[in-house]
Amino acid sequence: MNVQVKAQKVLEEVKKAIVGKDNVLKLMLASMLADGHILIEDLPGLAKTLMAKSFAKALGLEFRRVQFTPDLLPSDILGVNVFNQKTLEFEFKKGPVFTNILLADEINRAPPKTQSALLEAMQERQVTIEGNTYQLPRPFIVIATQNPIEQEGTYPLPEAQLDRFLVRLRVGYPSKEEEKEILKRRIERKMDDVEINTVLSPEDILRMQREIEEVYVSDAIIEYITSLVWATREDKREIEVGVSPRGSLALLKLSRAYAAIEGRDYVIPDDVKAVAVPALSHRIILKRELWYMRIRQEDIIKKILEKVPVPKFE
Repeated sequence: MNVQVKAQKVLEEVKKAIVGKDNVLKLMLASMLADGHILIEDLPGLAKTLMAKSFAKALGLEFRRVQFTPDLLPSDILGVNVFNQKTLEFEFKKGPVFTNILLADEINRAPPKTQSALLEAMQERQVTIEGNTYQLPRPFIVIATQNPIEQEGTYPLPEAQLDRFLVRLRVGYPSKEEEKEILKRRIERKMDDVEINTVLSPEDILRMQREIEEVYVSDAIIEYITSLVWATREDKREIEVGVSPRGSLALLKLSRAYAAIEGRDYVIPDDVKAVAVPALSHRIILKRELWYMRIRQEDIIKKILEKVPVPKFE
């Protein structure tokens, strides 16, 4: 597929800045091609911001970064009406949300009122200010980051907003060899910044998103996706609330995008398995007793993947 060739060019550029983490990068690109938002939850210093900036540059997209803080107001993100004394009329001054890729850095540091200001933008790709609706540029993707270990002075994202993110990714530490490579590349560059070439345009991204809508999904794959989702609803022993239909759609969209990046115009069970954990884990609420046992949502989804029969694929 044409998508595969373009996707490989993008990934090659991003890998100039990011050492290792090939699977995370592929999932990020698949999420963007599926027109979805990304939540990256991990420790500081693991190149979360660098990943977002590198993808924006390689894809030829406009990029804005907002540092979420406790005093951040909704108008700081969306924009505000300002009175023009020359025309004696109010003019709308657009906020940083009017971009292609919005990096919401440390999103859980802002209060719920500010977090919820993004809900309409993420779902409807529009912003409503004082009764007037403004369309956001396309593509529009929110990449949010949060630190899972710092709880003081933070406001956990509500389930309704977590559900708006197509995937939740965890980057993790690099291996020892990868960390050596990071240091060697920094010495060779003689500067902190990495030069990333622009290999696509916004029009290319929109065209690729349309191509992904043509990826074939068989009845067996639909049955498999449905079975995985229903398994989260039927597990009353460990799961309090299972995955919603929005989660089924997320798994479908992400599987198609992943298949296209792999060079196929049809989805196989391995595509579904590759994206199931990041697509579904943040959409379930575990029983309270599992919190104390430090069992993660990802662990439960992995167990479900092992239990649900994989369809035979010709």
